[in-house]
Amino acid sequence: MMNFENQRVIVTGGTRGIGRGITQEFLKAGATVIATYAGNDKAAEDFRTELGDLGERLDTYKFDVTDTKAVQDFYKTIEDKYPSIEVLVNNSGIRKDSMMAMMSDEDWKRVMDVNLGGTFYMSRGIIRHFMGNKYGRIVNMSSIGGSLGLAGQANYAASKAGQVAITKTLSKEVGKKGITVNAVCPGFIDTELIDDLPEEQVKEYKKTVPLKRFGKPSEVAHAVMFLASKEASYITGTTLEVAGGL
Repeated sequence: MMNFENQRVIVTGGTRGIGRGITQEFLKAGATVIATYAGNDKAAEDFRTELGDLGERLDTYKFDVTDTKAVQDFYKTIEDKYPSIEVLVNNSGIRKDSMMAMMSDEDWKRVMDVNLGGTFYMSRGIIRHFMGNKYGRIVNMSSIGGSLGLAGQANYAASKAGQVAITKTLSKEVGKKGITVNAVCPGFIDTELIDDLPEEQVKEYKKTVPLKRFGKPSEVAHAVMFLASKEASYITGTTLEVAGGL
């Protein structure tokens, strides 16, 4: 089931955090991965170096998923380069936490633009390609935060809940063309995205998780790969939580 040989997989935000884990597991399963990133060239190059031989099937592109022109240029480039694309994983995401009364317009808009807008622009850009092939897999990386609504994350929670809504809507629009659209909702995963949390807060969060630990990026990646597999052909419009029982 975890065989992605001769498949091309786009992973946005695919060189750091959960996206890095997703990229690595797809490479191990034989895929060619096209990983996008917003700005950290060093992290992207270090990742490629650490992959060793697997890095030969990694292609990276630097652009902002909220820039519609950049998204269009990206798709034109890869469609000219590759015979087909089989999977899109919308993983690009940021956090700018603040209590709502103190949240700036800029922080609200930026989180919504990257997390929700990026999912919209990247999905819209690949749909015609998938329709032409009568096959495609889209996996949107949402979050348990979209349903839990943690304090200080009004922008993040709203964007992640929106990703689930897009998943349900798009799945109904493209299902007859052999395209599935699903969402994965990670809980607390041990990546740099949560490095800024105070140690005491981390301890408290772990107490709330029935499994009493944070998840690993690979554990999220395996859920993504299942939904992206050919075997998951009758699963669409659904949300899979990878949250240790939260």
